[in-house]
Amino acid sequence: MYKAVTFCFITLSLLSTTVLAKDLAVESPIVVAKLSDTSPGRNITSTNKWRSLNPAKLKLRSASALVVDIHGNDVYAKDANKARPIASITKLMTAMVTLDADLPLNNKITITKADRDRVKGTGSRLKYGAKLSRKDMLSLALMSSENRAASSLGRSYPGGTQAFVRAMNKKAKSLGMRNSHFADPAGLKSGNKASARDIATMVRAAMRYPLIRKATTTRKMTVYPYRGRGPLRYGNTNRLLKNKNWEIRLSKTGYIKEAGRCLTM
Repeated sequence: MYKAVTFCFITLSLLSTTVLAKDLAVESPIVVAKLSDTSPGRNITSTNKWRSLNPAKLKLRSASALVVDIHGNDVYAKDANKARPIASITKLMTAMVTLDADLPLNNKITITKADRDRVKGTGSRLKYGAKLSRKDMLSLALMSSENRAASSLGRSYPGGTQAFVRAMNKKAKSLGMRNSHFADPAGLKSGNKASARDIATMVRAAMRYPLIRKATTTRKMTVYPYRGRGPLRYGNTNRLLKNKNWEIRLSKTGYIKEAGRCLTM
């Protein structure tokens, strides 16, 4: 059984659930690579290690997949340049655009009917009137993939959601994401598309934001969106974070029917 290795970007776009690595208990199981002599804290030069692997042994049903090492060299690639729907992987771009705008993170945002999901009809525990800081909305959007939280970030952006989506596409272009297009902040529309290679580019960019790194690797979060009521507790959608053998520095999952189960980290 192969496992992922520290300092390896993993970008997957799954169009059907993969039945592999059941012991890892993840929605979109991955088999990536196994390295020997990878004890914590050891400085690894990955090039020679990767050369000893046989990518042909990777049994991925993913329509697109890309694994690159810390130097940006491909370890495994499968249709990595084709744009496909990426579902909630979109929220990484939502977070970057929000933070780039330098809006006050402590400002409160109230969930309204404008934030409801009219595309897929998904529900939310953030009911109309729920109020949280912009920082908490961003964190929930990333770690628990909260769609209304993501929508509220776009709606509260200067110029509203349309201006926000334009900023998402402008950001993608500036990063060199050539096969990408964004259509909404939550990733609910199938028009949110990117290639696996573009997602790897987006992950590298997102790594520069400490708040994104922290939020995407936080296992649990408690918020108080309603005055006079108890807390809401959320968990991270990436169950690989429960495995202490994995050193994950950033991750994001995603799912809509058109995209299948997606994972980048």
